Amino acid sequence: MNSLPAFGFVLGLVFSTAAMAEGPNAVPQHDTPVPLPAISFADEHGTPLTLDRWRGKVVLLNVWATWCAPCRHEMPTLDRLQATLGSERFQVVTLSIDRAGAGVVRRFFDEIRIRHLGIFIDETMKVSRDLKIFGLPATLLIGPDGRELGRLIGPAVWDTAEMVAYFESVIAEHTGKEPRQ
Repeated sequence: MNSLPAFGFVLGLVFSTAAMAEGPNAVPQHDTPVPLPAISFADEHGTPLTLDRWRGKVVLLNVWATWCAPCRHEMPTLDRLQATLGSERFQVVTLSIDRAGAGVVRRFFDEIRIRHLGIFIDETMKVSRDLKIFGLPATLLIGPDGRELGRLIGPAVWDTAEMVAYFESVIAEHTGKEPRQ
């Protein structure tokens, strides 16, 4: 039996529990921003992309899959967070690692009425390996300079008043501007 998936699941639970100990409405931040490896993926139409597309913005990168129940559950809250804070200073990027491709993500988004999130896909799952993600969902908070500010492994409710206030403070700190101007 391959123990790696079980290890990843347990590791995800450990990180989720640790994050919740710091507060359920925050992404645990690193003491110092961490450089990220170059990752590549595609949009719904197959156009190749990198995170450079959002350079200059605070990005909440959520790596997920349609077959991950907690991922599915948190998607509407990410959609509402994007509707609330999405701007020239902040972007929610939901990156699916579904091997079945963008069509399965499009059907899921249509089914639950996701309207504010783009469809981004990495059918190879290489992004997970490159970013050292061992559990889903995994969410990285990325600064305007492209470095990782923090990460949360496990699900969250992203659109609470506390979470919105948290992201507003991160946006103001890292862009020098209030988020809704």
